[in-house]
Amino acid sequence: MTEKEQRPIEEASGERTQASQERRDLKGAYRHIKPVRSDEEDWDVSPEILDMYEQAFKEMEEGEIVKGHVVKVTEGEVLVDVGFKSEGVIPLSEFGENPTVRVGDEVEVFLEKMENQDGLIVLSKQRADFLRVWGTIKDAYDNQKVVEGKLLRRIPGGAVVDLFGVEAFLPGSQIGIRHIQDLSQLIGQTIRVKVIKLNKRRRNVVVSRRIVLEEERERQKQALLAELEKGQIREGVVKNITDFGAFIDLGGIDGLLHITDISWGRVSHPSEMLAIGDKVKVMVVDFDKERDRISLSMKDLTPNPWENVEEKYPVGSRVRGKVVSITDYGAFVELEKGVEGLVHKSEMSWTKHIKHPSKVVAIGETIEAVVLKIDKENEKISLGLKQIEPDPWETLEQRYPEGTRVTGRVRNLTNFGAFVEIEEGIEGLVHISDMSWTKRIRHPSEILKKGDRVDVIVLSIDKESRKISLGLKQIEENPWTRLLEKYAVGSTTKGKIVKMQDRGVVVELEEDVEGFVPLSHLGRENIKKPSEVFEIGDDLPLKVIKIDPDARKILLSVRDYLADQDREEVERYLRKYGPKTMTVGEVVAAKEPNGEAGSEAPGEESQTQEPSEGSEEGPSQSETQGGESGEVPQ
Repeated sequence: MTEKEQRPIEEASGERTQASQERRDLKGAYRHIKPVRSDEEDWDVSPEILDMYEQAFKEMEEGEIVKGHVVKVTEGEVLVDVGFKSEGVIPLSEFGENPTVRVGDEVEVFLEKMENQDGLIVLSKQRADFLRVWGTIKDAYDNQKVVEGKLLRRIPGGAVVDLFGVEAFLPGSQIGIRHIQDLSQLIGQTIRVKVIKLNKRRRNVVVSRRIVLEEERERQKQALLAELEKGQIREGVVKNITDFGAFIDLGGIDGLLHITDISWGRVSHPSEMLAIGDKVKVMVVDFDKERDRISLSMKDLTPNPWENVEEKYPVGSRVRGKVVSITDYGAFVELEKGVEGLVHKSEMSWTKHIKHPSKVVAIGETIEAVVLKIDKENEKISLGLKQIEPDPWETLEQRYPEGTRVTGRVRNLTNFGAFVEIEEGIEGLVHISDMSWTKRIRHPSEILKKGDRVDVIVLSIDKESRKISLGLKQIEENPWTRLLEKYAVGSTTKGKIVKMQDRGVVVELEEDVEGFVPLSHLGRENIKKPSEVFEIGDDLPLKVIKIDPDARKILLSVRDYLADQDREEVERYLRKYGPKTMTVGEVVAAKEPNGEAGSEAPGEESQTQEPSEGSEEGPSQSETQGGESGEVPQ
């Protein structure tokens, strides 16, 4: 930038001295004279006139605003004659967005340079326009006046505004109070702005529309606060949307429309019902003047649907609704906008155990239910899905009286029994004690497996507790009447070892009939475990020493059996199961009247004690050996 470009505003605006005006007139007078020389001696014009012409243009100064005439208009350029020896070329874009310049038009241009490298004068229409209105723009800046301009186009970072014929820059952050997504709606419109920055040397003018809008908003806010009251119905514009609600511009001040106040019905997110820019009617439900906080409501513009809910949905009535939400504990059903009921998972089926409500219903599904309970105060309705159908437990006793034989499928096994489904959704329990008359079952898996189809007997039905007791062993006749006769106390038999325990062995007497031989009755002395002497599958000669049908126990003894046998039989047993524990004479002595076989020495009662309850183990050695004389085989 030359020093001439920095001249005072008065000179740049066209206020020139009388001498400057005379120079311009002189240049106009000689504008058509062209200095052509044929040779060094011959001239077409006199030297005096030529000197006057050259002197006139030497006094034309750069940095001035001069007038010229349009001599030619092309597709992208305008040729302007300012009375100099050559015309100046100005880009057509400097004449505005839709230029209407024509040949012969008089224009004011800024003389930037007398001659460029191509010998042409350099002119600018934009700079002339800028200098001409500079005073007006600077006055608006100094006094913070609101001025009008036309928004021409969008550029990176903002937009261009025509301000008094000068292009000013409108930054994107200053276009509006909020971010404007689509700027095209403002293109071509006249907007009100303030000049916020000036730079004459760079011809830079920055304006702001946001400041003007904020000032107007503040005036509106004060006017609104002066008249705002609770219960008022006002119109506003949705300014912003969040997860918890929407902010409504009431005209100078924002109010919060919480998600719970948008509708009486369920709203998962405010965007389901609102969009930024929407015009809405709202009611002022709370107003804090000190903190300028306003709470708004849309739903309060309509009647509360819970007002007469008991009349619309009486207890026991059938209703239809849409499933709008599913939780771990139940499903919410919308009966109407703002009225929902809960079907707890326990109310979904009479017979099935519902692990999750989604196994029965789906979101969006329309279902029929029965109203069970209404809590108007807390706006809660309890619904039942299973009540649509009759309760099968009401007629279960008639359909399955005690003693009925039914076929079912094993659905589940537990430590205490097996659950058998006798019809869809109806299950009964076969307790472990009802699985066999004679065998002691430690786990149901010894008898049944999941998926088996079995015949069972209905033992009892508890309708209130919704429990059915079933029996597996009751399919067959109780064998203990027969076993009492066959295995009477004192009778002899044989048994095969099928299980070893620390306190004795379990022997199989016949199919599904087992007995127990305590450790002290195995005919061996000083053994700690049966496995030290015996093996699974060994056959033992036995004598029945106790039978208890109620406890399903048969207690047996090898020792008592041998006490009744002759020398040869005793020796055979002793040879088979290791060194003898007594002499043959001792065995014979045990048969004498004073030592008759089967007689019990003091403390012998404890030798035949039954196994402890809940196990197959017999009595401990301390219990079975108390008072023993050692004259009977151990």
